[in-house]
Amino acid sequence: MRILVSVVFLALVTLSSGWAQAGHDISIKIKGYEQSELYLAYHLGDKQYISDTVKVEDDGTFHFKGDGPLEGGVYLVVMAPDNNFFQILVDDKNQHFSVQTQKDDPASSISFTGSEDNSLFYEYLAYINARRPEAERLGKAIASAAGAEKEKLQKEQEQLNANVVDFQRKLVADHPTTLTAAIIKANLPFDTPDFEGTEDEVQMQRWRYTQKHYFDNINLGDSRMLRTPFLFQRVDYFINKLQVQHPDTMALAVDYVLDRMKSAEETFKFFLVHYLNEYAKSKIVGMDAAYVHLVDNYYRTGKASWTDEESLKKIIESADKLKPLLIGKIAPDIEMRKKDGSKIRLHEVDSDYTILYFWRYDCGHCKESTPHMKAFYEKFKDKGVKLFAVCTKFTDEVEGCWEYIDENGIQDWLHTVDPYHQSRFSKLYDIRSTPQVYVLDNKKEIISKRIGADQLEELMNRILEQKASEGVGSDE
Repeated sequence: MRILVSVVFLALVTLSSGWAQAGHDISIKIKGYEQSELYLAYHLGDKQYISDTVKVEDDGTFHFKGDGPLEGGVYLVVMAPDNNFFQILVDDKNQHFSVQTQKDDPASSISFTGSEDNSLFYEYLAYINARRPEAERLGKAIASAAGAEKEKLQKEQEQLNANVVDFQRKLVADHPTTLTAAIIKANLPFDTPDFEGTEDEVQMQRWRYTQKHYFDNINLGDSRMLRTPFLFQRVDYFINKLQVQHPDTMALAVDYVLDRMKSAEETFKFFLVHYLNEYAKSKIVGMDAAYVHLVDNYYRTGKASWTDEESLKKIIESADKLKPLLIGKIAPDIEMRKKDGSKIRLHEVDSDYTILYFWRYDCGHCKESTPHMKAFYEKFKDKGVKLFAVCTKFTDEVEGCWEYIDENGIQDWLHTVDPYHQSRFSKLYDIRSTPQVYVLDNKKEIISKRIGADQLEELMNRILEQKASEGVGSDE
């Protein structure tokens, strides 16, 4: 019986100990810091956010504590009133520890109790800082040296860098599960082989290799990486700098990143929401295709499970409106009326290129566009271009369209109206504002859209130049 009681008692003690360690409790003492408040902040995306604010206790200690654990990452302990800060590491193994430092130059005097990872992190920082003066000296000396002396200094610099990398790699190998190691590894350069060929060929091979190996040292499925000062910049560089700036290519790059983030739910959510919003508000022509891609592949398929029903419905409806209007799609056909009452369909217009132009006579931006559109048409009407203009006014306001046309001398455009909205053009083309411009080819496929009237001439010149270059050497 005594044995049974002892076992039960041991179990209760163990359980109580587990309860005691739940949540987080980080105590901080800062010598020379006389303010009554201290702040705990974290990195998220390209910004920092306050996680907690605490008051000083009677013994001068600041306690950041709560019933739940803090999300893993690099946190900032921020001091008033100048927002000076020092960093601490937090993950599932580092939720209960104490810190002692001083207000002036806290990094050099910091010490930790109960967190080997933080101690390791600051040992690493001390190592790097100790070598910075030598690195700066060599950099300045190389800049002013020449010949053999310069080569000698460059070799010293290379050796210094090699020593640092060796130290970093050893630390990562010796402490593989620590957040310190994950941070160091994430910022290690990957080895790039030597490529052969012309300068352009080598540059292309290096670019392709960089795309493929860019994340070799970063575990995007490590949830701790989300709250670091470098992850967002690295991911954004991969998508917006390392890829051809085409919506299909960039959407596939987002897919590539998100696939590697699947095991880190919050990271996956953050970047999916970020790029959905970025593409939704993008001013880059055609980038709505990337928005539609994300909606179709993630929101429509239930992979954005955090989205409430009403928001999900709006997101999908928005994508459905955009989908028929994507570059490369055949523009929706609309039947309109000319001034004499005769009907004409957009797809009936026989021309190499058709400019579809939605406008209103009481629209300030439309009035600014009119001179540009007029000058453009004069230059290109004999080059296979027709201008299909739609005045978006209804019922008794339509008469003002014809008056404006006569007053501005633009009668030679193909002008149309739909007084009773029988064609549903405003819904088909998602006309929320005017002016709106679509550039269509001879098959009425959308080449470009929603550009300024002042951009039309440059765009059409490029289109015609490309067509001419494609015709060179053809058998036709």
